[in-house]
Amino acid sequence: MNILLLGSGGREHALAWKLAQSPSLTKLYAAPGNPGIAQEAECVTLDAGDHGAVAAFCKTHQIALVVIGPEAPLVDGLADSLRAADIPAFGPSGAAAQLEGSKGFTKDLCARANIPTGAYVRTASLHDANRALQRFTAPYVLKADGLAAGKGVVIAETLEDAEAALADMFGGGFGEAGAEVVIEEFLSGEEASFFALTDGENVIPFGTAQDHKQVGEGDTGPNTGGMGAYSPAPVLTAALQAQAMETIIKPTVAAMAAEGMPYSGVLYAGLMLTETGPQLIEYNCRFGDPECQVLMMRLQGDLAAIMLACAKGELAGVSAEFAEETALTVVMAAKGYPSTPEKGGAIDLGTAEEGAAKVFHAGTKIGADGGLIANGGRVLNVTASGANVTEAQRTAYEAVDAVRFESGFCRRDIGWKEVAREGG
Repeated sequence: MNILLLGSGGREHALAWKLAQSPSLTKLYAAPGNPGIAQEAECVTLDAGDHGAVAAFCKTHQIALVVIGPEAPLVDGLADSLRAADIPAFGPSGAAAQLEGSKGFTKDLCARANIPTGAYVRTASLHDANRALQRFTAPYVLKADGLAAGKGVVIAETLEDAEAALADMFGGGFGEAGAEVVIEEFLSGEEASFFALTDGENVIPFGTAQDHKQVGEGDTGPNTGGMGAYSPAPVLTAALQAQAMETIIKPTVAAMAAEGMPYSGVLYAGLMLTETGPQLIEYNCRFGDPECQVLMMRLQGDLAAIMLACAKGELAGVSAEFAEETALTVVMAAKGYPSTPEKGGAIDLGTAEEGAAKVFHAGTKIGADGGLIANGGRVLNVTASGANVTEAQRTAYEAVDAVRFESGFCRRDIGWKEVAREGG
């Protein structure tokens, strides 16, 4: 079958790389893609915001499945438009994508469906938000309600810091995403990511991971879209995964269906593993980035067939198998990230991919001289596998050290908690 993949980041490069290995694939197109994706697919110019143009392309090129990578087109309802044109799409409807598009929507759903999550208040003005702060204790968790590219969360240690952060949010610091703000109870424990696929009725687990949101080593500094990740997450034991499925994932799918918004696609749950069990921090309606990269390194079988079954409501009896090995990815970012990344820096991958590592392109383009240059905040995802986190980390950083990217930087401690637990 012919497949169209929408997106241009490291997540989409990882999906393209895995889809290209699918026995059921005939031809893979990507829009807009990037230089890494171009090694796996034919990149085409197509605006995901122009639903009619996307549907017309699919008809002309006999596309049997559209894989929508980023969250914005999903929230915009692209999957609805494609399905209306009888084109199978991997990804939720616009209504269902509110699970990521609105933090408040998700918290309200959790309240209605009795899904374990932290206490919260939705606020629509700075005055109300400052008053609501009095109901919480430090540290304060503040979230822009809308899409903010993974950066719309502030954890403030003091009341003064919280008030300043709220002023920034309502003052336009996160654009339209901060028009409404959710204030949440701070949950104590270790954070992990749990993935599931659903066709709106059937649900199957799709792996675990842990990422590193903060820009600095030792988990310090401002939040980013993610500086690295590894999979599986040993802290998410089989028992905890089963508990998360029964108390969080399945009730969410059932509630969405009951309310006329059946969810189809990948459901990415950010969990806090508390003393009383897993609690939901937030949902994403697409694969995580860079979590997708480590999941794809471990996934076995035909990704295209699994996605098509999900899109067509035929997930019953389907399972996803993953290699027992650990995969770990290190994000190489442009200096200045996450505030003002420096674009245009030259990149030479050198011998990075000659061993067991794979470099996924996240923010690259071809420069005027034909060489590879940085074109974003997160630029490369250097990914490797190993028997455990310690081994995968060592191999990944050997590949990182083979890359010449003078205007780039990375954290040198991805996987540090698990390495310590492994005795490394």
